[in-house]
Amino acid sequence: MKSPSTSPRHTLASVVSALLATVLLMAGCSAPSRSQTPLDDATAGGTTAQGAPEGFEAYYSQSLEWSDCGGGFECATASAPTSWQDADSDPIELALKRHTATGERQGSLLVNPGGPGGSGVDYVTSAWEGMGKKVRGAYDVVGFDPRGVGQSTAVRCFDDERKDESLAKDFDTTEAGLAAMADEYAAWGAACAENTGDLLGHVDTQSAARDMDMLRAVVGDEKLNYLGFSYGTQLGATYAGLFPDRVGAMVLDGAIDVTLGSDEMSEGQAAGFERALRNYVADCQAGSGCPLTGDVDAGMKQVRDILDHAYDSPYPTSSGRRVTQSLAFYGVAVTLYDERSWPVLTQALEEVTTQGTGDAFLYLADFYNDRNTDGSYATNSSEAFRAVSCLDSRGTEDVAQMQAEAEQIEEVAPTVGRFFSYSGLTCHDWPAPVVDQEFDLSAEGAPPIVVIGTTQDPATPYEWAEKLAGTLDSGTLVTYDGEGHTAYGRSNSCIVDAVDGFLVDGTAPEDGLTC
Repeated sequence: MKSPSTSPRHTLASVVSALLATVLLMAGCSAPSRSQTPLDDATAGGTTAQGAPEGFEAYYSQSLEWSDCGGGFECATASAPTSWQDADSDPIELALKRHTATGERQGSLLVNPGGPGGSGVDYVTSAWEGMGKKVRGAYDVVGFDPRGVGQSTAVRCFDDERKDESLAKDFDTTEAGLAAMADEYAAWGAACAENTGDLLGHVDTQSAARDMDMLRAVVGDEKLNYLGFSYGTQLGATYAGLFPDRVGAMVLDGAIDVTLGSDEMSEGQAAGFERALRNYVADCQAGSGCPLTGDVDAGMKQVRDILDHAYDSPYPTSSGRRVTQSLAFYGVAVTLYDERSWPVLTQALEEVTTQGTGDAFLYLADFYNDRNTDGSYATNSSEAFRAVSCLDSRGTEDVAQMQAEAEQIEEVAPTVGRFFSYSGLTCHDWPAPVVDQEFDLSAEGAPPIVVIGTTQDPATPYEWAEKLAGTLDSGTLVTYDGEGHTAYGRSNSCIVDAVDGFLVDGTAPEDGLTC
C-alpha cells in the first residue's frame, strides 16, 4: 500500500474530512426531535422485564417512540435511574439513534465508539456506513450516548472560556508546578459537582454497562449483541463480567487491558504514542518534503524541540490564540490515530519550522478537543472522560512515586512521555469516590468474545488486546498487522470478513488469526 507521505499533497481540510470516518473523529448529527413513552406508562412484569433487577422492572419494560431524524435513521430517548443501587433515584435520559436492518432482521447491534465520552449517537452514522452489507442487513444498528455523555443527561463542568483556558495550560514538574496542576484538576471536579449534581457519582463504567443491559431488554433482545471500540472494549468487557449469560455476539476492537491501573495504562499509552510517532517520522523522512532532517532519532528530537519551544514561547496564530505545549501535543496526538492523517502532521511541523506560526497545530488541537470555530464546544467529551475515569480508577498522588513513574515513562517514551506522567493528579479532590468492582473480569460462562488488536495502535497498544483476550475466559484474539487505532471499518477485508461472519453467522474466527 502506498505510504500517505509519498502520496500527492493533501490540503488540511481534505485530509481532516477523510478522518471523519475514523473511530476517533466521529461524524456529527443534528439534534433530532425525539419523544418517549413516560416511564410510568410502561408495563412491568416478569416476562417483559427480561432480567430486570428487583425494583427496576419499569425501566426494563419501557416502550420507546422512534422518530425520523434524517438519513434513514431514527432517534429516541430511554429512561434510566441515576443509581442502579436505588430504584427511587431520579430518572435520567439516554439518547439513542438507529438504522433498522435492511434485510432479514436478527436483532439489534449496539455500538460504542470509545472515550470514555464518545457519542454513539454521533458515531452510528459513520459506523453503519463502514459496516459490511451482511451486518447492515441482519441488525438494527443502534448508537447510544452513555450516561453523562452528549445528548444523554450529561456531565457539565466549565464554561467554554474557562475550558479554553484549562486545556491550554502548561505545568512544570517543580513542587509549585505540581501544586498548580493539582489545583487545576480540583477546579474541574468542583465545577463538575456544581453543574452536574448527583449524576456525577454515577457515570462509572459499571453503571453504563447496566444501562446497556436495560437497553438490550428495551429493544427486545434476549442477548446483547455489541461492537465496542477503544474504551468501548472496557465497557463491553464490564458488561460481560456483570452479565456473562446475556452476552450475544460481542466484538471488542482496540482493546483495553482491564486489569491495569491508571498509572500502568499511562505508561502503556505513552509507549504506544512514542512508537506511532517514530513510525510517522520514518515514513515522513522516506518521502519528499519532510521538514524533519537526519535519521529517525534526529527527527524525534526535532519534534521534541518543537514541543519544548511551544512551552517556552507558544506559537502565534492568525486567530490571536497561541499554541501552548499542551495544544501542540494534542495536535500531534490526533494525527497518530490514523496513518491517513500523517500528511497533516507534516504540514503542521512544516509551518512551525518555516514560518514560526501554529495555525495548523491549533486547528488539530481544536479538532481533538471538539472545539468549534466560534469558541463553543461541540461535545462534552473532555468532561465525560474525566468524570468516568475518576470513578473507575485513580493513580497514586504520592509525589515521590509519581516522580519515579515519570522517569520510567520517559525512558520508554522520551519524546511524549511527559504528557502521560503525573496522571494521578487528574482526579485530585474529585468529589465522588471510586466505584468498587462488582464482577469477575474473566466473564466465565460467556460465549466466544472476539478481541481485536492492531499491532501499531498508539492509544490501545497491541499487548492490551493480547491481555484482554487472555483475561476473558472465552476471549478469541484477532490481530490486524498495521498502523492506527482500531481495525474494523478501516483496515482490510480479512478483518471485515472475520467480524461480519461472527456477528451474522455466529462463526467465531480462529483464535490467533492475523490479518
